[in-house]
Amino acid sequence: MLNGKGHSAKQWHTQTGVTLVELIVVVGIIALLATAAIPVTRWQIKRTKERELRADLWEMRHAIDEYKDAAERGAFQTKVDSFNYPPDLDTLVNGVDVDDKKVKFLRKIPRDPMTGESEWLLRSMQDDADATSWGSQNVFDVHSKSIGTALDGTKYSTW
Repeated sequence: MLNGKGHSAKQWHTQTGVTLVELIVVVGIIALLATAAIPVTRWQIKRTKERELRADLWEMRHAIDEYKDAAERGAFQTKVDSFNYPPDLDTLVNGVDVDDKKVKFLRKIPRDPMTGESEWLLRSMQDDADATSWGSQNVFDVHSKSIGTALDGTKYSTW
């Protein structure tokens, strides 16, 4: 005997779709995968910021070295007690006059990726190696103001 759709009454009609149990299992698996992905994403973001910090520190330290080299070659005059280091980071950005032209050593003071600010811990040649405040005589070195710890266990402020 055929029903109105041309099928036998004894044939089973298969239904497509998902059961509630299947849906719960799939949602559980997706939640588990998302939970595992969050720490990996945070780690990757931190690693990217660390790379940016290293690049910024290298750029500023290179600019400080270029300034010192130019001063020691006699391209411009510096204060006697400066040891030919720049007086501040702004001098590297604003530049110095060399033979009637302005020589700049840094395009801009980079933003510290760890603090989000363009402020850095500075150390002058006269400061102790472990000093936490800047003596303001010159800029011998630069560090992050972040108190955070890097993925390798070191403090960002010691980089």
